[in-house]
Amino acid sequence: MNRTEVKILLEQQAEESYKKFNDKIIPGVKNAIGVRMAALKELAKGIAKVDYDEYFQEVNGTDFENIYYEEIMLWGLTIGYIKESAEEKLKYVEAFIPKINNWAVCDSFCAGLKFTQKNKELVWQFIQPYLKDNREFYIRFGVVMLMDYFIDEEHIETNLDLLENINHEGYYVKMAVAWAISVCFVKYPEVTGKFFEKEHNKMDDFTFNKAIQKIRESYRVSKEDKDYLNQLKRKKAVHN
Repeated sequence: MNRTEVKILLEQQAEESYKKFNDKIIPGVKNAIGVRMAALKELAKGIAKVDYDEYFQEVNGTDFENIYYEEIMLWGLTIGYIKESAEEKLKYVEAFIPKINNWAVCDSFCAGLKFTQKNKELVWQFIQPYLKDNREFYIRFGVVMLMDYFIDEEHIETNLDLLENINHEGYYVKMAVAWAISVCFVKYPEVTGKFFEKEHNKMDDFTFNKAIQKIRESYRVSKEDKDYLNQLKRKKAVHN
């Protein structure tokens, strides 16, 4: 399937009202036409069954100023559906990551990489360099992958250490780290509670407090835990 064919299919699904909604919640996104996620997923499943390489190459070779936001989203979603070995899929993942420039593409892409569940050690090793990168959406990719697939008994202690040591001023990194730590608390409250109590916790004030806020917004956390964590919030946190 080539890019011209895909563009026609996307344009047939476009909704102006949904475009306006998307523009509000995804700052900085250009060239969105308003295709809903359900429609994008169905199209991605179809592309994954044909010659997806042709589409990937065409999109990759197109200047970002002349490409629909939905084309990038579709590229990422299609990777999640293609039938390849884990090693081959990771090559597609690696090629796609530099194209991520907003939280929506990043998070939807990660959520679709469900092959991770059967290849956890391989993918765990793959995401480690991204957690230590200095580019905002490279790090967010690593953090969201960690959150989606690795908050388990085996990784919880390592996760908290990795998250604590991420030091980046990007807003979308800080929010992802806070979100991941909140999920850690929901699943492992005792271990994560001790993380918040550490005397020399390295997290910046904004991320530390944002994590507590997200935990307190959860319906899966007791009132007692919420009240206790509220007492641990740092004073005068400023996000520059």
